[in-house]
Amino acid sequence: MSREYVDVLIVGAGISGIGAAWYLQKEHPAKSYAILEGRGAIGGTWDLFRYPGIRSDSDLHTFGFAFKPWTHEKSIAGAGEILDYLRETVAENGIDRHVRFRHQVKGAAWSSEGARWVVDVERADTGERTKIECGWLFCAAGYYRYDEGYRPRFEGEERFEGRIVHPQHWPEDLDHAGKRVVVIGSGATAVTLVPAMAETARQVTMLQRTPTYILPVPSKDRLANALRKYLPAETAYEITRRKNIGTQRLIYGFCRRFPKAARRWLRAINTRMLPEGFPVDQHFDPPYEPWDQRLCAVPDGDLFRAIRAGTASVVTDRIETFTERGIRLASGEELEADIIVTATGLNLQTCGGIALVVDGAPVRFAEKVAYRGMMLDGVPNFSFAIGYTNSSWTLKIGLLCEHFCRLLAHMDRNGHAICVAERADPDMKTRPLLDFGAGYVKRSLHELPRQGEAYPWLMSMDYVEDTKLLREGSVEDRHLRFRPRVSSKSHPPVLRAVG
Repeated sequence: MSREYVDVLIVGAGISGIGAAWYLQKEHPAKSYAILEGRGAIGGTWDLFRYPGIRSDSDLHTFGFAFKPWTHEKSIAGAGEILDYLRETVAENGIDRHVRFRHQVKGAAWSSEGARWVVDVERADTGERTKIECGWLFCAAGYYRYDEGYRPRFEGEERFEGRIVHPQHWPEDLDHAGKRVVVIGSGATAVTLVPAMAETARQVTMLQRTPTYILPVPSKDRLANALRKYLPAETAYEITRRKNIGTQRLIYGFCRRFPKAARRWLRAINTRMLPEGFPVDQHFDPPYEPWDQRLCAVPDGDLFRAIRAGTASVVTDRIETFTERGIRLASGEELEADIIVTATGLNLQTCGGIALVVDGAPVRFAEKVAYRGMMLDGVPNFSFAIGYTNSSWTLKIGLLCEHFCRLLAHMDRNGHAICVAERADPDMKTRPLLDFGAGYVKRSLHELPRQGEAYPWLMSMDYVEDTKLLREGSVEDRHLRFRPRVSSKSHPPVLRAVG
């Protein structure tokens, strides 16, 4: 039986996959493509997480797509508004016709002879297995596991008589109104959950082992909302986007170049927003420098407002054991709780957990090095999408998609069928792929690909530099090899996808 063939197969219908599809059909309208989504809806992260208050921690003028203005009055938006924006994007551009839901990619095998991938797909709803062939495989599945979050085991947790929940699997029937809640963690999820649950809970306590840098930001961008009254939406969006990119770069650069001054600045902001006499240094003074880990943004200082109102509190201590009524800490204090939320982070994985094989040899991701932040050495016709960790994720995704389309155009012009990045020096010095100190990253570094010390093997986190290299720089590079199809023998007929 003939197999279906598409020129590009995109894995994942989240914000990265949608962006990849838009750029592909704009720059290469004649190419066929399909998006395989393992779940039953688009949106990725924004459809998966359902915990109270879930929102972006980047402004939507930079987190949104360059090609579609964000026109909501709120710049820091909730998952509902973000999903509406994504659904509009796929509907307006006909991308929804290319998405196949509940199609889970299990593995993919590359053949240099045929210059194509054979992708193993399982239907999550029926269990049916099928194969799809493609010229390029574009993985837009992010870098964490959707089926499970990181959930350490705590001593005595089986004794606890209340409910224990993880934000990645939030129960629809969980009612926290009037309850005592302990949220374990201090990252973006925890600082979102605490003020949201504090609106109706009896008391919410954020229990952290180590403090996090917290930066209040306005939920509404006054300039953006003013500009839209007088300018076309696209113009207002572009001006706001440029302003916010500059602001992000300014804050990040200041924190990295002057960490002691940045620490004092952040402490002063926190002190001003917390109750008088609050032990700021105990609960909001991390033992690392600003941006060693990602700053947590809180819109309109909602976490601080909840603390001032007395509906939320912060405890910095270590867990000794769970008890029947809550958690006993190393200090001997016991936190009583009806609900305990383990906001303990993510489990990372490479390329959506897809097993890759190249000409019969399994790809060992931990031995691979990222090329231009979008390919892996020795893996032909394969791209992946990972956004910025020090700025809005989508800024990087847009540049990667533009470069990917330029790469396809170069191959078409020159009659190339195969493109592969190759290290000239197999013993090249490398370092971890993700260069920041979050616990969920450190736990998984040994399983992820690596990056080099210099471009093009460097996983750049600088938007201005990436703009020059990915949007304006040459596609050709001495580390990139282009080849014709190894065999000129005819191939079995394929069913070409109709989009």
